[in-house]
Amino acid sequence: MTEKKKKAKKTVGKTEPKEQSAKDPNPDHAVIADYNGYDYKKIFWEDGKRDYEDLCDRLAVRKLLPDTMDDFVDIAGGYGRLTDEYISRAKNSTIFDYSKTELADAKKTYGDRITTKEGDIYNLPFKDETFDGLMMVRATHHFKDMPKVIEELYRVMKPGGVAVIEIASKKTLPKMFRYWFRKSDINPFSKEPSYLKELEMYNYHPKYMEDLFKKQGFKILKVLSVSNFRSPKLKKMFGTKFLGRLEKVAQPTLAPIRFAPSIYYKLEKTPKNA
Repeated sequence: MTEKKKKAKKTVGKTEPKEQSAKDPNPDHAVIADYNGYDYKKIFWEDGKRDYEDLCDRLAVRKLLPDTMDDFVDIAGGYGRLTDEYISRAKNSTIFDYSKTELADAKKTYGDRITTKEGDIYNLPFKDETFDGLMMVRATHHFKDMPKVIEELYRVMKPGGVAVIEIASKKTLPKMFRYWFRKSDINPFSKEPSYLKELEMYNYHPKYMEDLFKKQGFKILKVLSVSNFRSPKLKKMFGTKFLGRLEKVAQPTLAPIRFAPSIYYKLEKTPKNA
């Protein structure tokens, strides 16, 4: 394993550092976070006490996924954290991921109820127009070449198929305050992607992603603002259950201003230039 991959594994789960530069040093599609051999479920979710974030994702997925699907794929689905939210809605469910470790854990949990597929996000191992349902959650921060990723997602979907995609947004209130008080040189209002040097992660402006979706041929059906109260202090003070009730109302209400750390999109595949 390269030093780069070791570093990526060690940084998973840390709080966001001071943003130093928007300049991206990675010249290609090199893997920036290798979860092979890493217990993502225990270390990041359970030990990291991210019950609130998990609930927020589930609330969004329940609202956005179609009630019935024939062939569904969970892109970067890892160990199957959100599988319970879609497995009953789809006739056939597939989890795609780069990590053999995560896929093995998913298979242990769900057995023959799911199919697992390992591969490269930039060259998905699926034929054109395979799926009528697709989901990608908590993955965009790992991808440098987002146009290529969206192109691949569009390719493997059937015409009229629905995709639910979450983005790690650079346009959040904390990032705005860091920029205004000169703790970060990353402008959260600019459309270009930002690079978090210490975490080796990318953030994307909602407008950048929306332009990309439309250019590729996706129609935006619905938008949700997700994890609106993602703060250690708030979670400790109010607890997951109370914040979850607020989140349920906030997701559609705050969607127009796009200020949350996670922005969810419900997209429909249409013919390009339609």
